[in-house]
Parts: sequence; C-alpha cells; structure tokens
Amino acid sequence: MEVGAEVIRSSVLIEHSLGSCKQNDGQIRKEGKYTMILVTGGLGFIGSHIALSLLARGQEIVIVDNLANSTLQTLERLEYISGMYIPFVKVDVRNTPALNKVFEQYSIDTVIHTASFKSLEESALKPLEYYNDNVSSIMSLLRAMQRMGVRELINISSLAVYGQSSPNFSEETEFNYRYPNPYIRSQQMVEDIIADTYKVDHEWKIVNLRLSNIAGAFEHGVLGEYVTQLPKNIVPLALQVAAMQRDCIELQNQAQTADGTVERSFLHVLDACDAVLIALSWLKAQSSCLEAFNIAHPQLTSIQTLLDEVAKVTQAEIRVQPAVYQNQELAQLGANIDKAKKILNWIPKRALSQMIEDEWRFYRNTLNGK
Repeated sequence: MEVGAEVIRSSVLIEHSLGSCKQNDGQIRKEGKYTMILVTGGLGFIGSHIALSLLARGQEIVIVDNLANSTLQTLERLEYISGMYIPFVKVDVRNTPALNKVFEQYSIDTVIHTASFKSLEESALKPLEYYNDNVSSIMSLLRAMQRMGVRELINISSLAVYGQSSPNFSEETEFNYRYPNPYIRSQQMVEDIIADTYKVDHEWKIVNLRLSNIAGAFEHGVLGEYVTQLPKNIVPLALQVAAMQRDCIELQNQAQTADGTVERSFLHVLDACDAVLIALSWLKAQSSCLEAFNIAHPQLTSIQTLLDEVAKVTQAEIRVQPAVYQNQELAQLGANIDKAKKILNWIPKRALSQMIEDEWRFYRNTLNGK
C-alpha cells in the first residue's frame, strides 16, 4: 500500500482533518472517562471513518463487522494509517452469544452503532434482508449491552427515518409510518425499539444521529468508501463513469423538483465524524438521556447538480439515461440543524466540491493500487 507512510502516519495530518473536536474530547480524556468504544460495522464507509477519528484522539476502540459490505483491506489501511494494532472481531451483530463474548473480552463502556443496510432502492427488492439485518441487529446489541451493564449508545440513523419529503425536517417532525419502504420502516422500528428500551430503564444514555447523504473521504486520499462493482450510492456510480468503468448512469427524472431529479443534503463524511465525536463528548456529560439530532448540510442539491459537480471535478462527461423503471422516491430530504448547533455546537464545514474532490482522490488512489 504505497501511500506515503510519513505523511499518512503524521499526527499533524490527522489533527488537521479532525481538529474541531479536539478541545471537548481532550477534556473528557483528561477526566479519565473513556475506556474502550465498540464500533459496530466499523469497516464500512461511515464506521471506518469514525474509527479513524477516534484513533486520532488516542481513543481505544474495538471493531466488529461481518464483512457483508466491507473488506479486511480497510482494517489493514486503518492499522497502517494509525501505526496501531486495532482489535477486530468478525462477528454478525445479530449473533447475540458471539457479541456477548466481545463485551466479556473488552472493557467496553460505549457503543457507536453503524452496522446496518442503508439502500432505499435495494430494500424494496430485499425487504426480508433489511428487516432481518437492521431490526435484529439493534435488538441483539441492546440485549448484549443490557447484560453487561453498558448503557451509552450512539446510533447512526438517517434523515429518511421521517418517511416523508421535506427540505427542513426538525427533530420534532413525526415519523410517517405509512411510507412503503422497508429500509425506512426498519429505521423507524430501530428508533422505536431504542425509545421503548429507554422508557423502562433511564440509566441509558442514547443519541440518535440522523445523518443526511454521506460523501467524501479522509483528506489526502488515505481512507474512503470501498466501491464494489455495483455501488449502491450515486457518487461512486458517477465516479465509475468518470473513470470509464461504466458507460452511464440510469437517472430517475420525474420528481416534483426544479430539474426532475430528487434533492438531497450531501454531508462530508468528516463533518459526520465531527458530529459523532462531539455527540460522544456531550453524552459523557449526561446522567440520563435519549436525544435525536439532525446531522446534515443545510443546502439541498439535486442529483443532476451533483452529477454536474462530479463532471467539473473529474473533468469527465457523466453520461446519463432515463431509468427504465421509475421507482417511488422522496423528492426532498433536508433538515433543520438548529438543535445540533445549539446543543452540540456543531455545524458542517465542508462544501460539496470538497466532498467530490476528496472522494475522487481516494478512488483514483485505489485504481492505482495505493
């Protein structure tokens, strides 16, 4: 993995990338409140970046992942970047006895849960897989945590959980339980299960972070999204076209928006990591809580505008053709982030152009074997 060891392992690089949480996190570490954090799905796109963010703070972590949507190469990359051995257990979170052994082996006091299937389109084709994975995972995790007396949880959720179209969701917006999508329903069930668990046991400290669409990569192209031959996200699909690995993208264009394509809030993965680290600091200071925060970029971007930006960054034509099947889609997914601003003092700092530039840099590195 020829990526420049001196640069990659530089603490200056990591601090520059994730510096906004340094003061809060440093205070908590000074007070000695951290032991070890379990990151479920820690070799996935979001999970691996959260893991590296924690390592950059000197935090001890253990990763569990079943490798369904990830690869051991990501673990190798994390260890290479950090210059550290990272405890990893290949386990399906739904396997409660195996998960219990992880809690028994390590001194875990907090869990960051990112292990779930996340594609709205795929869930419509594989509903049983999505209900089984997402709902069973949270039930198994909560049971294992309860058994071991671990009561601190950050659950990575999604703006899609609201089950409706809006450019400005607030955390008080009620879920639409009638929206016919298995992924959305499974995420609603996950948050409902968490809420019911908290109702009968107020020793829990839980935060649901409802993330918008995540893009980007770690700076300098050292860590990013593992792209399969058939990506589930729009940005990797577009990058495949830019790299001439794919002829075109099938684009749905019948949404009730200005250009006919759906509008989404795209958030840099490092801004999401900042939110996780700050939420972790905030959670440590609470005695009991169940809170939700919208974590999103306030600007909505249509898919066509996104593709135009990809073309600009990559200097390649991103060819599209109308989708053969026009599936039902939420026209807009955006959020009001005032609560995150006020309570967590969090705001996104990175623009769409940087998201594309960083993800393109990492993708080119992987194509070149770096």
